[in-house]
Amino acid sequence: MFSFINLKRQRFSRRVLIWRNKKISEHKFVLILSVFIGILSGLAAVLLKSTVHYTHHFLTKGFEEGFNYTFLVFPAIGILLTVLFVKYYVKENIGHGVSRILYSLSKNNGRLKAHNNYSSIIASTLTIGFGGSVGAEAPVVLTGAAIGSTLGHYFRLNFKSIALLLSCGVAGAIGGIFKAPIAGMIFTLEVLMLDLTLASIIPLLISSVTAATVAYFLMGEGVVLSVANVQPFGLNNIPFYILLGLLSGLVSYYFTKTTLEIESALRKVKNTFVKIIIGGSVLAGLIYLLPSLYGEGLQTLQSLLNGTIDGLPKDKIFSFVMQNEWYIFIYLGVMLLLKVVAMAVTNGSGGVGGIFGPALFVGGVTGYWLSHFINSFGFVKLPEGNFALVGMAGLMAGVMHAPLTAIFLIAEITGGYSLFIPLMITSIIAYLTILGFTKHSIYTQRLAEKGELLTHHKDEVVLTLLKLENVIEKDFVPVGIDDSLGQLVSAVSKSKRSIYPVLNNEDELVGIVLLDNIREIMFKREKYDDTFVSDVMIAPPEIIDISDNMDCVMKKFSSCSAWNLPVMKDGKYVGFVSKSKIFNSYRDLLVQVSDY
Repeated sequence: MFSFINLKRQRFSRRVLIWRNKKISEHKFVLILSVFIGILSGLAAVLLKSTVHYTHHFLTKGFEEGFNYTFLVFPAIGILLTVLFVKYYVKENIGHGVSRILYSLSKNNGRLKAHNNYSSIIASTLTIGFGGSVGAEAPVVLTGAAIGSTLGHYFRLNFKSIALLLSCGVAGAIGGIFKAPIAGMIFTLEVLMLDLTLASIIPLLISSVTAATVAYFLMGEGVVLSVANVQPFGLNNIPFYILLGLLSGLVSYYFTKTTLEIESALRKVKNTFVKIIIGGSVLAGLIYLLPSLYGEGLQTLQSLLNGTIDGLPKDKIFSFVMQNEWYIFIYLGVMLLLKVVAMAVTNGSGGVGGIFGPALFVGGVTGYWLSHFINSFGFVKLPEGNFALVGMAGLMAGVMHAPLTAIFLIAEITGGYSLFIPLMITSIIAYLTILGFTKHSIYTQRLAEKGELLTHHKDEVVLTLLKLENVIEKDFVPVGIDDSLGQLVSAVSKSKRSIYPVLNNEDELVGIVLLDNIREIMFKREKYDDTFVSDVMIAPPEIIDISDNMDCVMKKFSSCSAWNLPVMKDGKYVGFVSKSKIFNSYRDLLVQVSDY
């Protein structure tokens, strides 16, 4: 029964592909698919936000206002359920969604597995809904990318179109979850390093606008974080926005460094359940000290955007803090630092969530902390809500190395561009500040350390797509090691090449003969019988194995300055690969990849 259904499905797929190839050009088809990707990624964003919200509401329903000790247990339970789901159902690591997207573009032809269309939604719902201190944005971004990748591969599109559709899914996810279509488009250009062309911008805009429209239709006009009152921008505040940019850059470096260090330390714990216990215990302690670290912390962030801390979760420590102005500074500073720890512990111990939300949280706290601190001296009155907003952009620009995304996202969240100048000032300075410490974002650092970050270097992307077996040339005439000069000259007369592989009886390469090396003796017939191939052959400067990637192949060419190198497979001679053939194939692929 299942084989019959599968056969019918394959026949239907073939008919659809044949019809599409005849009736619709690939470029037009990408535009059509971008609409569907926008709808699906928008639905994914709505679904994830809804499941997280209702899971949290179901677990905390009936709790009295204030702190409840059950909050300390829920995050560990959520991480445990997430680990069990990933380990026994998904059977593949699905954390760090954006990094996985970059890896798929660099090393896997833009292919993401089918389970990524839904697995991140389920896993992050368990993690965040139960109080894990991470964001929901990266999981839905991975879901959107998987939708685009799945459709691209299903319709047998080429790499450039698949990469564009994958990016459409990313743009749609960001546009849908924040209702910020411009930020969604720019995110793909900055973080995924998609080429900025008219052919790429239009599908990205279609997907992001469609996803945002779906989100508006299903969730109303309100956004994740609503800003009721944005105060006008004052020129006299520019020095303080510059100071906020410097502080945001430093905090961004702390954010990135601490996250990578904690996650690296937890990876060394091999026992999964010990890791969960460690993560759950640390998270419980942090939440006990600072209830704002429970979940995404949207209530706290919303309060700061309104220019007040009255909306923060109430507990005994908070009541004590409110008695002294300096205690408030310490409280917010500790919250800023420990939010990063809580996020890293959640992800490192097995939870699934992103750094997008925590970066916004830390940025909001940073901006509010600085403005509140300056206001306490009384010589100037800064709009604390504005500084919280601009601080969010500063942390995004620093942590993600995406200043344009940060600028337009906050502008779209606020519903206008009244803060455009301070957003630009702070974001650019934060970005330039963190560049002094690290050239990689938190998304690319892990891949760069493994040598797997190719999306930011188009020439390396093309080399990855170029397959060695496709450039091997087999028209070289081989000679035997015991052949005479006369037999060698006979081989020369039959060949158009200037190199002759020398093989033994087992087809193993033992050397090569260069035409230039025998030119002086090849016409001396008296030497035909007493001179042998073994007398004139030389060792090849390098040998390429069939398993070598193209980056390794090019390094071997560079090290020896040769134009042709022999290829071996399991010790047997296969053929030669020439630098000119690689360059020609590289040029053809580069044209294809650069079309969008």
